[in-house]
Amino acid sequence: MINIERIHHVAYRCNDAKETVEFYRDKLNMDFLVAIAEDKVPSTKAPDPYMHLFLDAGNGNILAFFELPNSPKMDRDRNTPEWVQHIAFRVKDTAALLEAKRELEGKGVEVLGITKHGIIESIYFFDPNGHRLELTCVTGTSAQFKELKKVAPAMLEEWSVTKRAPKHAAWLHEEEFEGSDS
Repeated sequence: MINIERIHHVAYRCNDAKETVEFYRDKLNMDFLVAIAEDKVPSTKAPDPYMHLFLDAGNGNILAFFELPNSPKMDRDRNTPEWVQHIAFRVKDTAALLEAKRELEGKGVEVLGITKHGIIESIYFFDPNGHRLELTCVTGTSAQFKELKKVAPAMLEEWSVTKRAPKHAAWLHEEEFEGSDS
């Protein structure tokens, strides 16, 4: 039986390996862990030079990038809205989120938010490759998460039939949730 322990890394493409490392190191304070470069793809043996980068995203999480100089210029999926595909990183709390926003703006990064999503609060910005990034903190209670898990199957079923937003979790947009944090 497959027993996944955690994500080892997620990999994205970048336009420029050095620029990408500098952004994540200088703007998000990530450590640059490893660079792997090959002239052939190990799994397919295709002759396609690449630089593969690994950055420390905290707590054993790794964010990776590939620079592929012989491939057509990268672009995002134009059939998907810009806000959909993104990488979200968690920070400790709202105070840390506010501090991150100030720090990023002080480093010249344009930041959208703070956006309140009921159980999380987030800020959004872009890396130099056009990847949308999110910093988020959890503000929801255990009672809220328990309720969301309980209604998730019914919401999915309703969505699959109607393609309209189910209202099972409409309380997320109310100022106060009536449940306790137990």
